[in-house]
Amino acid sequence: MTNPVLAALTQARFRAAPLFARWCELNGASFCPAAPASVARFVNDCATLGIERLWPAVQEVSKLHTSLGLADPTLGGVAAAAVNKIAKITPPRSWPDDRKQRFAMLPYDLQVYVAAHEARREKVLRRAQNEAAAAKAEQQLLSKSSEGAERSEGSPRVDARRPYHAHSR
Repeated sequence: MTNPVLAALTQARFRAAPLFARWCELNGASFCPAAPASVARFVNDCATLGIERLWPAVQEVSKLHTSLGLADPTLGGVAAAAVNKIAKITPPRSWPDDRKQRFAMLPYDLQVYVAAHEARREKVLRRAQNEAAAAKAEQQLLSKSSEGAERSEGSPRVDARRPYHAHSR
């Protein structure tokens, strides 16, 4: 005979993270609490689903564990590395190499945010640099034009009909 409270708790857990729960049943892994290595195996085994479908399942596992006061097996380490392997989000170009390695350990949703934010920042920076270069080129062109105008206005006028010595007076 099965304890009805335990059965209800098991059913609630399965509803909380159904994809991971089914995978755990098929693979003989502990559903809750789950080990980070189990989550990583789950992510690797279900990679064909794609990150768009897999990430919500990983978040369900995370929410289930944190709601029960358990450690989140999806944060960092092997689980984050497995998600990163599927998501393939490249670290921002402006980051130093040692930080790029740590970027892979961030949760997927933070990687998406940071990468998008940095891409927007770099785009704005490039636009500002291009505008500054165009303004500098225009300024140089205007200063050359004004120097040429000053020379022509400040130089004595030469009358071709008069002899040279008449101009020097």
